[in-house]
Amino acid sequence: MAPPLLNLAGIKLTFGGTPLLDGADLAASAGDKIALVGRNGSGKSTLLKIAAGLVEPQDGEVFRQPTATVRYLPQMPDMDGFASVRAYVEAGLGPADDPHRATYLMEHLGLTGEENPASLSGGEARRAALARVMAPEPDILLLDEPTNHLDLSVIEWLEEELSRTSSALILISHDRRFLERVSRATVWLDRGQTRRLDRGFAHFEEWRDQILEEEEREQHKLGRQIVREEHWLRYGVTARRKRNMRRLGELQQMRQRFRTHRGAEGTATLTASDAAESGKLVIEAKNIAKSFGDLAVVKDFSTRIQRGDRVGLVGPNGAGKTTVLKMLTGELKPDAGTVRLGVNLEIATLDQKRDAADPDETLAHYLTDGRGENLVVNGEQRHVVSYMKDFLFKPEQARTPVRELSGGERARLLLARVLARPANLLVLDEPTNDLDMETLELLQELVAGFAGTVLLVSHDRDFLDRTVTSVIAPEGDGRWVDYAGGYSDMLAQRGGKRLDDRKTAKKADAAPAATRAEPAAPKAPTKKLSYKQQFALENLPKKIEAVGAAISRLEDAIADPAYYERDPTGFQKTIAALDKERTTLAALEEEWLELEMLREELEG
Repeated sequence: MAPPLLNLAGIKLTFGGTPLLDGADLAASAGDKIALVGRNGSGKSTLLKIAAGLVEPQDGEVFRQPTATVRYLPQMPDMDGFASVRAYVEAGLGPADDPHRATYLMEHLGLTGEENPASLSGGEARRAALARVMAPEPDILLLDEPTNHLDLSVIEWLEEELSRTSSALILISHDRRFLERVSRATVWLDRGQTRRLDRGFAHFEEWRDQILEEEEREQHKLGRQIVREEHWLRYGVTARRKRNMRRLGELQQMRQRFRTHRGAEGTATLTASDAAESGKLVIEAKNIAKSFGDLAVVKDFSTRIQRGDRVGLVGPNGAGKTTVLKMLTGELKPDAGTVRLGVNLEIATLDQKRDAADPDETLAHYLTDGRGENLVVNGEQRHVVSYMKDFLFKPEQARTPVRELSGGERARLLLARVLARPANLLVLDEPTNDLDMETLELLQELVAGFAGTVLLVSHDRDFLDRTVTSVIAPEGDGRWVDYAGGYSDMLAQRGGKRLDDRKTAKKADAAPAATRAEPAAPKAPTKKLSYKQQFALENLPKKIEAVGAAISRLEDAIADPAYYERDPTGFQKTIAALDKERTTLAALEEEWLELEMLREELEG
């Protein structure tokens, strides 16, 4: 294995209260491509900043090869003081770096270099920042949400570019497809600590679920062990005082482990408020067109959207996705053609404006519109704090101003507000931005199972494949086409041709997203323990006690300092017997715990 260019070991950092990082590790060698994943607020960006040397940990070791070059892409690039995008990008080059590389990157990212940094959109600023950090071809490349605000064609180009780079790459992203195609290893930051999987993100979820299941199982075992030890101390056969004190000390240690265990973070509960059923026809557009000056955004487009359809709008930034969306919902009048909306429509909209809320407004005030402490969700009155918990907000955050929220928390807040409104038509413009993987999974389930109709604008290919029933995509020159199926189905129908008309069409991976195998039907549980199992459950504690007593006698024997000098062979036999008894004890305790858990399950 190549020596690490970067190694963080035992990193600790606390901002008051529960540690944000509590012994986290992160290492990267030349050619590594690592996905850094975890919940919003778990400390991913902070760990990346520590790797970049922008934040100092309170404890732990940070090593970077002295000769290694490091470039870090922040979520919010600072371009103050630069007269043009070219000046900003070239400022990231070293003396020996090739300036033509900067020009190449800007061209492929859709920039001329002459743009004024002060007037860039969010997507353009992200492209400029990417060009700046990638141009030097650094030894270590640290990317925090590189795909945010990028359109699909640029994301696909970036995948290819990063797959070819020789830089050690550590990236944070909410885009599943992007992580699957770029990463070769995965580091999971969870409750302050890291675990590493030497496989790409495509294998992460199965691995994570196995870890959490095993952790839950071990915690339950620990609880049952505590119960057994407490029972032994109260009612067991009196043993030697020294053994009693040892077992009492072990019990106190188990209690401490049980109390201090940080369980897995809670899961958001996303449920859309139901409205009365709409008519069968939701939207009918006939030959609609829209131009802005000489620019024809939409020409002669027609579509019918019926109740239950989930329609995705895709295309490069500036293609007119939001314009089409507004015309379809009646918010914007077409220059030509007609749009007819169905009856009984109740529309709930989530737009791209993450600053829609007053930054000084509290979370509770924003969710209730200032109407007290309660709100009505699905016809049921809920206290605002109870509803906030469904979206992973803590009770004390009810009085927190919106300005203090992270990007992910703000995204969850907007979702909470939208989903509280009764609706039979959900209009979601880039809903996946800033969401962590778990919340993204729940949003995906909500959209896929929504009883009404959904209009969705997104650059997240995996999310589109898992949710929509049809895709509306631009074909250039103002023409839009309605394709059946998800994003991969659209590519297949286009012969693999991408949406970016500036590139030469070439065959893309149009295979549908892998579907999860259906779990085997569980066997019907036995109504009760068998006679053999019941007999074992009742008699195992006696066997455990007897083996424990034998272990105590053997430990007392080898504690005699003169034993080895007096009888070396006997001493070695006693050591071997002690090891055997300890193995037997572990097996008996494991069998007892398995039977006790089975009994609880059958009785529960």
